[in-house]
Amino acid sequence: MAKLQEQEFWADADKHLMSTGVPYSPSIITKAIGCRLYDQNDREILDFTSGQMSSLLGHSHPEIVQVVQKNVAELDHLLSNMITQPVVSLAKRLARFLPAPLEKSFFLNTGSETTEAALKMAKVFTGKFEIIAFSASYHGLTQGSGSATYSAGRKNGGPPTPGMLAFPAPYAYRSPFRKSDGSYDWETELEFGWSMIDRQSVGSLAAFIMEPILSTGGILVPPKGYLKRMYDECKKRDMLVIMDEAQTGVGRTGKMFAFEDDDIVPDILCLSKTLGCGLPLGSVSTTAEIARGLAQSKFLWLTTHLNDPLTAAVGDKVLEIVERDNIAQRAAERGEQLHRGLLRLQEKYWCIGDVRGRGLFQAIEIISDAETRAPGPDLGQLVSDKALALGISCNVVNLPGMGGVFRLAPPVTVTEEEIEEGLKILDRAFDEILATRGGVVP
Repeated sequence: MAKLQEQEFWADADKHLMSTGVPYSPSIITKAIGCRLYDQNDREILDFTSGQMSSLLGHSHPEIVQVVQKNVAELDHLLSNMITQPVVSLAKRLARFLPAPLEKSFFLNTGSETTEAALKMAKVFTGKFEIIAFSASYHGLTQGSGSATYSAGRKNGGPPTPGMLAFPAPYAYRSPFRKSDGSYDWETELEFGWSMIDRQSVGSLAAFIMEPILSTGGILVPPKGYLKRMYDECKKRDMLVIMDEAQTGVGRTGKMFAFEDDDIVPDILCLSKTLGCGLPLGSVSTTAEIARGLAQSKFLWLTTHLNDPLTAAVGDKVLEIVERDNIAQRAAERGEQLHRGLLRLQEKYWCIGDVRGRGLFQAIEIISDAETRAPGPDLGQLVSDKALALGISCNVVNLPGMGGVFRLAPPVTVTEEEIEEGLKILDRAFDEILATRGGVVP
């Protein structure tokens, strides 16, 4: 793309696109195939974010492309009450993966829609209205889901939905709750969190909505046993458990669903992003008992694209490929390779304070001071910008109270060679940025 064309492109964007609070990437992407993006100058960029954490099987997967081409030409969109074969096939295939007693599903577009629907389901089924979410949560930005989101987007929008309560997020690297040996005392923190909830509640606790690994909060991985204890505490209070697996579901963490790592089964499961492999598809799954209770209470959820056949056909093919190609195992293997490489970078660069994650859902947290572990969001952004210029896209989360956290989630189809290529680019990015600052530990 000629320089003049680029200038015209950005001039048109500035004039006609309204900013929604997210800064634009400087790259103009013209093509995306597999694990690689191509910009206006045909420069290759490794995509270590899977688009918006969605393209589980890579961009333009040939089998997905074939399904889209066939269905858009034959069966794209209907009245929402017209149930089609692709929708039934997806529901049936998904049910094979769901642990009992989860068995009933319906299909929407985005993660915000799925969590919004799940919150209403919990309120209608229980007859109660209080919802708990982690203090580093992100469940969407529509009214209900936004009210259960504490990591970002809460300012200047007026009052949230009544009954929303925050619970301390399991942030092992920065939690003030410590044992005598300095290790993370999550049991005491959890007990403190519930004591605060029990004091705040007006006696109408409906559900706890949680990500099994908190993504926007910084890829916060709860310790083993944490989710099981949370589940038990919810059940003591007759609450439902809603699991939001928008980014972790469908094999990315090395299991089909991340909650399986703690041997629990939620009452409601929300999937999106990875289920559609980059196309707008989400699902809400629950038990037959809850489905019956909702029907008796006249639960209503209707959207223009409820149970759309086109995206359902895509989801059905995604699950077929996930099972056939053992995607969860691939995520575990490539994730271990990526994690080892990130630990090597941590040994080399003082500003990498923490490495964490599971499967192909990894993170590194940047600090500005090696002794105090003070957050380093500005440094993190510099490294991210340099990495993009060198040929890798990796998302950085800069939120108050945390460092610049790189979220590294390449498509599960990423090769061993592409992982090593990405690590080399990150190595170079850190080296060049720190060199401009003298490269010394503060």
